[in-house]
Amino acid sequence: MKLQYRINLLSRLGEYMLSADEQWIEAKFKASIENGWFLPEFIELAVQNIASRFLQKEVLESWSAIISEELAREKVKTVGIVMAGNIPLVGFHDFLCVFISGHKAAIKPSGRDKELIKHLVAKLVEWEPGLEDYIRFEEMLKSCDAYIATGSTNSSRYFEYYFGKYPHIIRKNRTSVAILTGKETAGDLEKLADDVYQFFGLGCRNVTKLFVPEGYDFVPLLEALKKYNYLADHHKYKNNYDYNLALHMLNRKFYMTNGSVLLVEEASVFSPISQLNYSFYDNNPALIEELTKSEEIQCITGYRYIPFGTAQCPSIADYADGVNTLNFLISL
Repeated sequence: MKLQYRINLLSRLGEYMLSADEQWIEAKFKASIENGWFLPEFIELAVQNIASRFLQKEVLESWSAIISEELAREKVKTVGIVMAGNIPLVGFHDFLCVFISGHKAAIKPSGRDKELIKHLVAKLVEWEPGLEDYIRFEEMLKSCDAYIATGSTNSSRYFEYYFGKYPHIIRKNRTSVAILTGKETAGDLEKLADDVYQFFGLGCRNVTKLFVPEGYDFVPLLEALKKYNYLADHHKYKNNYDYNLALHMLNRKFYMTNGSVLLVEEASVFSPISQLNYSFYDNNPALIEELTKSEEIQCITGYRYIPFGTAQCPSIADYADGVNTLNFLISL
């Protein structure tokens, strides 16, 4: 199957994902039932991002230009993909990389996010039956030539044990942060709310920690974050909010809230669901150096960094953990 044909199939898949096809609508509905964190609006957000930013023919052609057609035919490998399930279709990019590079994919989807990826693969096989030999789903990944595994820091230890002797990419917990100057407009802060709340903050590109200057006024921020106050009506989110609020009250820990999020001064860049950590800074260059060296940070939003409101809109070449997945697959 030539590269251009694979590109055409993916482009067609992008059009399908943006369509009102009844089967696709049903698959998205099943996914929202399968995982209580997958609100329909967040499924649509993930689908729109993939279809518009990954699966456009011009984007695919430019991105895959480094693939040698002859080399791809001679070096077909089976790549095992362990997918996470924290946000809808979070493992799609890994599948995309394997498919476009001409390798075979053995996929272990997350039990929390299997409906969407299985439906999309089934649609590709429906259009091109020969793909049955190139894409399969497995409960246990064995006898693969290479592995791409995404999970928590704890699960990465198991991945290292089982897959360490093979070529691999193993991802651990990561999160994102925002650096505020105190000069942000109300519009900037509302866009920051998207980075914080979209997907309930469960993605590695979600902002879970703020760095603010001494004397920062939190009131405008709390007002802007009210944009997502309706999420406090979601039972799973509300349970987390109530639990964390109770902990801070019992421990007599200072916090701020607008009714849907807790602002707490904490050193950790990771925060629990419904909480947003913050720290004060007085030396911006030193802070930037520290953050850019950290293996826990996926991206930084703010002035001179990723614009507010775009953290969950990565391009096709924004690789997780900064590891170029396509180059890894080409080098196998």
